[in-house]
Amino acid sequence: MKVIVTGGAGFIGSAVVRGLLQEEGVEVVNLDKLTYAGNLESLASVSANPRYRFVRMDICDAAKVEALFESEQPDAVMHLAAESHVDRSIDGPMAFVETNITGTAILLQAALHYWRGLKAARKDRFRFHHISTDEVFGSLGATGLFREDTPYAPNSPYSASKAASDHLVRAWHHTYGFPAVITNCSNNYGPFQFPEKLIPLTILRAMEGKPLPVYGKGENVRDWLYVEDHARALTAVLRRGRLGETYNIGGGAERRNIDVVQGICALLDEIYPRRRPHAGLINFVADRPGHDLRYAIDSAKIRRELDWAPQQSFESGLARTVRWYLDNKKWWERILSGVYRTERLGLADAETVP
Repeated sequence: MKVIVTGGAGFIGSAVVRGLLQEEGVEVVNLDKLTYAGNLESLASVSANPRYRFVRMDICDAAKVEALFESEQPDAVMHLAAESHVDRSIDGPMAFVETNITGTAILLQAALHYWRGLKAARKDRFRFHHISTDEVFGSLGATGLFREDTPYAPNSPYSASKAASDHLVRAWHHTYGFPAVITNCSNNYGPFQFPEKLIPLTILRAMEGKPLPVYGKGENVRDWLYVEDHARALTAVLRRGRLGETYNIGGGAERRNIDVVQGICALLDEIYPRRRPHAGLINFVADRPGHDLRYAIDSAKIRRELDWAPQQSFESGLARTVRWYLDNKKWWERILSGVYRTERLGLADAETVP
């Protein structure tokens, strides 16, 4: 089986690529534009694998995308390429519209054209797996869970662009009979995550003794999912998911942001001690515009139909993640030597977003 993975140099995409290549007989073509969060060093362990190939390409380049399908003749597509950081979408929403909406439409159209030209047996086997987020559902109150039939109510430019891409995939399936499946996941964490996200940002700033910014009072709740557990779920959906269906993937690990940060501080106090407890670095800052209160996933469907369950608890996954950042200083130092300096993003005024 040959799989095109879009965004395969990103955080979740690289985990998917590494996981797929552990399976005998699977070939992977990694299509990635290599924007700021794309990092081929995350794939150093598989770069020499003869079943792996990297192609630098923008999914918004229709001619090149269509040519890639014809040259590679894939059996499946796993579409992860996306602008993915909420705070960046507040400062610059149009990049999210272009990549997440227009790019997905271009990819779908190229895949549809390719699929229509396949012979019967290969046509029946072809799959297009679109990977999305729970943020498309909006915000929950103190109780309840996002289910596959939860109405969409995105509240940020990022989540709105992902919601639009989900609707495009669903429309291509229902209008053209295109063999597609969609997954919506909760917050991922783990090794190789770009340090603008909460967990790696907190780890790296705490190691340097810098203030640890926490939005508002830290009461926002997220359901945390270890990235390698997510990658296993995505592969299961690609192989055995029912066409036209949506599957929610969650870690069953709801935590307030302040509890996550304090948990990281406690781990660092044990394995990377400083004179004063790391929790003393916590700094509550003004909340970002439109910050959703709570996300939580009901993953009963994928557990029931595909026999998937996370292997890591939040505690074990967080300990693994903290240790990985401590042990892989060269990886993140090269990132921090570039433009990004762990500064706060997403401060654009809600009424004057560009």
